Amino acid sequence: MSSFKELGVKSKYIELLKRKGISVPTAIQNETISLINEGKDIIGESATGTGKTLAFLLPTLEKLEKESKDSWIKVLILAPTRELTIQIGEVIEGLDVEGNFKLGLIYGGKTGGRTKKELDIVVATPGRLLELIEKKIIDISKISILIIDEADQMILLGFKNEVEKIIKNINKKHQTLCFSATLNSEVKKFAYRYTKEPKVINVKEEIESVDNISQFIIETSDRRKIDSLCTVLNEDNPFIGIIFCRTKVRVDKLDEQLHTRGYSCQKLHSDIPQSKREKILKSFKNLEVQYLIATDVVARGIDIQGVTHIYNYDIPEGAEGYIHRIGRTGRAKEKGTACLFIDDKDREKLKVIESELGYELKKREVFEKPNTENTNILPKTKYDKRINVSSKKIENIKIVKKREALKRFDV
Repeated sequence: MSSFKELGVKSKYIELLKRKGISVPTAIQNETISLINEGKDIIGESATGTGKTLAFLLPTLEKLEKESKDSWIKVLILAPTRELTIQIGEVIEGLDVEGNFKLGLIYGGKTGGRTKKELDIVVATPGRLLELIEKKIIDISKISILIIDEADQMILLGFKNEVEKIIKNINKKHQTLCFSATLNSEVKKFAYRYTKEPKVINVKEEIESVDNISQFIIETSDRRKIDSLCTVLNEDNPFIGIIFCRTKVRVDKLDEQLHTRGYSCQKLHSDIPQSKREKILKSFKNLEVQYLIATDVVARGIDIQGVTHIYNYDIPEGAEGYIHRIGRTGRAKEKGTACLFIDDKDREKLKVIESELGYELKKREVFEKPNTENTNILPKTKYDKRINVSSKKIENIKIVKKREALKRFDV
């Protein structure tokens, strides 16, 4: 394993990373940074949370510094969701402390920053970007680097045609970097189509690198599931946690149930207006909400420091979805906990997931009682906001305080 210095990363970026507690490159960074600096096309496979964003941004920003200051877009990064677009933009801004680059974020409902020829870097969702291209509002014809992030999700969300149309507007001499959490046959076909003699990097060992996450299954029934969840939340009282549901309807229902029972929670799914979704994520990051209840799609790629617990209220479709979900905790080798709630109809899916993982999940005994409510007192300066998604009003949550807070919540 090389150091960032040995990989050719500039000292100013190394210092910035050290301040964030990052001193050693991850496997995907170690394998790809030098190749990107050499101008190679890349197809990179590495699990969620293994540092793919820095793997492509560090060499890209350094290459961009060497380019001319002509007023055209030089780097285009395509991301499948608005949340991931915003997150990548935040990482770029965190690295570009000197303000050398003009950054634009383009996604449904909003076009951030400058447009037309005033940008150096554009991070965009495919649909919204294509709309601006067709209206001749933005010109990507002269970009030198194209980055496709979360390629597997691009396919899952049906963006193949949009990506193809976008690439037709780009000159043929650009470098292409394609990154994905998984590389099945469909993703490989997609990636190879847009790269030239690519170097394929598979960081397999990190896909199942979840030893720092304690994983449990909780056997329940659909009728008892809400009480089982509330019992576990009372026992764990996590710093902050994410609760995953299968559908938007399930998210809505669970959010209402938990809020009524006195929990500090906020829902997040694609039907919520983008401006509200941004406020919700910011509120969660700022510890104004203890639990985020979300669907898989909007949570894809979200990297929030401090998430200690993941609760799979609904079982995911397979091992890939399971690893993606629990990968929201245990970041940067910190400890994490993940719980999967199952009833009888979920047992076949559980067998498939455990078979693909190569291990069985431990059972956690839970003795729930009907109508379980929040039994943890919450500190006055944390977990005290709720964003009303039907209006602009932000209201305080009325929390029923029944027990003393854990010491880690003392303020």
